[in-house]
Amino acid sequence: MNRNKQSNILGGVITLIILILLIFLSNMKLNKLSFLEGIVNSVVAPVQRVVTDLANKIQGNSAYFADIQSLQTENEQLRKRNSELETQLRELEGIKADNATLQEYMNLTQKYADYNTIPAYVINRDVSNFSSDLVINVGENDGVAVNMTVIADKGLVGHIISTTPTTAKVQVIVDAASTVSCNISTTEESIICKGTLENSQILRASYIPTGAELIQGDNVYTSGLGEIFRKGILIGTIEEIITTRNVTDRYATIKPAVDFSTVDTVLVINN
Repeated sequence: MNRNKQSNILGGVITLIILILLIFLSNMKLNKLSFLEGIVNSVVAPVQRVVTDLANKIQGNSAYFADIQSLQTENEQLRKRNSELETQLRELEGIKADNATLQEYMNLTQKYADYNTIPAYVINRDVSNFSSDLVINVGENDGVAVNMTVIADKGLVGHIISTTPTTAKVQVIVDAASTVSCNISTTEESIICKGTLENSQILRASYIPTGAELIQGDNVYTSGLGEIFRKGILIGTIEEIITTRNVTDRYATIKPAVDFSTVDTVLVINN
C-alpha cells in the first residue's frame, strides 16, 4: 500500500518535472526564434529600405528624364522659331536697305535732273595714299564707258578709267594721279586740284592766280574745262591756305565733299 502511494507520488513528481522542462524548453525555443528573427530583420530591413529608395529614385528619374526630353523638344522648337525670325529679320533688313538705296537713287536723280545718269552702287573699294579706286556694279552692258563722270549725293567722286560688261572702275579725285580743273565759288578763279601721296583724305589746290584771294571755307566746283568733268559739280571746301616765299608757289588744301571710304550709291553721268 505504501509502495503504491510512493510510486504515485514519484510519478506525479516526474510528470511535474517533465512539464516544467517542456515549458522551459518551449520558452527557450521561442526566445531563440525571436533572437534569430531579430537578426534577420536587422539584416533584411536596411536592404529593403535601400531597394525601396532605389525604386523611388528610379521612378523619380524617369519623370526627370521625361521632363528633360520635353524641355529638349521645346528648346528645339524655340531654336527653329528663332532661326525663322532671324531669317525674316534679315529679309526685312534687306528690303529696308533696298528701299533706302532706291530712295537715295531717287534723290540723286532729282538732284541731278539736268544730267542723263546711270545709277550704281559701290561693290569694292581701295582708297589709300598710293591708289584710290572704287568698283561699281554697272559696266558696258549698262552703257558705261571710260572717262564718264561719277557723282554722289555730296558731290564729285571721280571718273571711269576701265570697264567690263558688268562692272566699272572709278578713279576717285583724291587719287595721286587725278587732276581736276576747278573754280573757287567766291572769285570764279580757276585752280587745279590734285590728289596727294601724303594724305588720301585731301586734295591739293595749286596754280592759284597771284591776284586770287582764297578764303578758308570757300566751296570749290568743277570748271568744266577738259573732256571729263561737267561744270558746276561740288568738289569740296578750302581747308587751309599755305603761303610760300614765292607767291606763285602758294597752295591750299581742299577737303572733299564726298567721304570715299563710306560712299555706297553713285550716279554715272552718261556723256
